[in-house]
Amino acid sequence: MATRLKAETFIKNCIAIASDIVKLPLEHMWIDYDREADVLYLSFRKPQRATKTVETDDILIRKDNDKIVGITILNASSR
Repeated sequence: MATRLKAETFIKNCIAIASDIVKLPLEHMWIDYDREADVLYLSFRKPQRATKTVETDDILIRKDNDKIVGITILNASSR
């Protein structure tokens, strides 16, 4: 029963973010999470190869010229 509830919660959480993700003007997205470091990596191009990084609070915005190619979110679980 507990496993079923975990699965249902997981699916509901995925569905909840899906509607926001599909609104992004992107063709592809790769998501990686480092649980030990609590860092979420969003990549919009592989390889990411950023030429510039902009820091705001606990968020790093990776850019190649004016195009955002990735976002790194520090302390992701507490957001």
